[in-house]
Amino acid sequence: MNTANFLSIPSMMFPDQEILVFDGNRFTYGQALDRVRRLAASLRALGVKPGDRVATLQTNSNQFIESYYATATLGATFVPLNYRAKQPEIEYMVTAADVKVLFIGSRYVDVIKQLQPKFTSVTHYVSMEARYPDMLYIEDLIDKGSSEDIEDAEVDESDVSILMYTSGTTSLPKGVMLTYGDFTNYVVGTVEMADGTERGTSLLCAPLYHIAGTANIMTAIWAGRKIVILRQFEPKDWLKAVHDEKITHAFVVPTMMKQLIDHPEFPQFDMSSLQNLSYGGAPMPFPVIRKAIESFPKGTGFVNAFGQTETTSTLTVLGPEDHRLDGPAAEVERNLKRLTSVGKPLPDVEVQIFDEENKPIAANEIGEVVIRTPRIMKGYAGQESATAALLDVDGWLHTRDMGYLDDDGYVYLVGRKDDIIIRGGENIAPAEIEAVLHAHPAIDEAAVIGVPDVDWGQKIAAFVALRPGKTVSSEELSEFCRQRLASFKKPELIRFVDALPKNPLGKVLKKELKAEFVE
Repeated sequence: MNTANFLSIPSMMFPDQEILVFDGNRFTYGQALDRVRRLAASLRALGVKPGDRVATLQTNSNQFIESYYATATLGATFVPLNYRAKQPEIEYMVTAADVKVLFIGSRYVDVIKQLQPKFTSVTHYVSMEARYPDMLYIEDLIDKGSSEDIEDAEVDESDVSILMYTSGTTSLPKGVMLTYGDFTNYVVGTVEMADGTERGTSLLCAPLYHIAGTANIMTAIWAGRKIVILRQFEPKDWLKAVHDEKITHAFVVPTMMKQLIDHPEFPQFDMSSLQNLSYGGAPMPFPVIRKAIESFPKGTGFVNAFGQTETTSTLTVLGPEDHRLDGPAAEVERNLKRLTSVGKPLPDVEVQIFDEENKPIAANEIGEVVIRTPRIMKGYAGQESATAALLDVDGWLHTRDMGYLDDDGYVYLVGRKDDIIIRGGENIAPAEIEAVLHAHPAIDEAAVIGVPDVDWGQKIAAFVALRPGKTVSSEELSEFCRQRLASFKKPELIRFVDALPKNPLGKVLKKELKAEFVE
């Protein structure tokens, strides 16, 4: 099934139903489909064919969603780029993906112009908010395109629909290949198709380069649930949108949740329409979720959704019934324990816990969480060895998360097998930051770890040893990193040490660093 069908089928049946709201503009199914197909026609005229790569570098908008569905209409591959990435990261992603057409938001035009000489594969640049010299303009493409002879392309379910870059264990992002079949399995298995009845209103604030945002624009549109789009998350804008648009469904990462319940104007907004408030993307600090349960109306159902980009979104769910803290004492005690879990697997997901020899272990024993589901990624683009390290011959995906299953089948995570830092829903590879620190002339060696943080889930701490005779301040190092990394990857805590602790083979003992830091 082509994911473009998620829009086209409901649009044919319910063309007058409102489905997208953004920045004062409201679009019905019919209007959205017409814009998508006009844009697809113009992309086809620019030479886009099945399998070609079309990328977008922009914050959330209806045009972003339209650029995805137009790409899918042609059977091409969409590449949503992290708009928080720094110039070298953008260069790597666009080049590695072999992008043919690049959509650009206004705030990123200057960066892209600097990189243009290096983008040998890009044949056309399309601005999304205003006209610029030497660039096409998305609204002109939509106006000029004709939807008369455009239909959703026939695709094989193994064809790549989205190439989504995510931080891995190396210094370079990995391109996760998610197929048309992966998304079809997830969406059709998660929600029922629109039938013209009221299905509520979803608030989209997760970035569309993130799997949570992408999953939203597929499940909601297929289900007939109107999407209200925020460019980016801002607490007051979120609260106002829920109040004004009577939002029924929303997803936030833990950092967002804390900012919402701590906002001084929180009590002034009506949250009573919220039926489902999902959260995920990073570990949820227990004090935050407990305060959220107490702060939002009793009718709000909380859902902890745990998943990965590599598995096309959600794997396990801790539902509203496990968030209730107002029943009998025994039930409250049980649920307080379960709030530290990520819930139970979805019907199409198998979960096991493996020991170091990759053998299943008993309930309540800690090991690596492994997953098997029909919607596991096709692989990492151009990185066969990295794919093979994650996917075994029996189809189990090794998540690198350590955890256990309890006697009732709930999944508990206790930490990462490797040292990936999850800050505000973003996966951050310490090796990438370490590589930047090592590039500083005063640094002899460096190690980066994540330490618990109630606001962001984790914060980034760096341990550095200086070269003999060299000096540098923590402020200078912080600025050095800021210029070379996305802002959320910059170390927030820097500690100078004489030398890093190592084992006899020279491997840095990060457990000792974490213990030392706590002390």
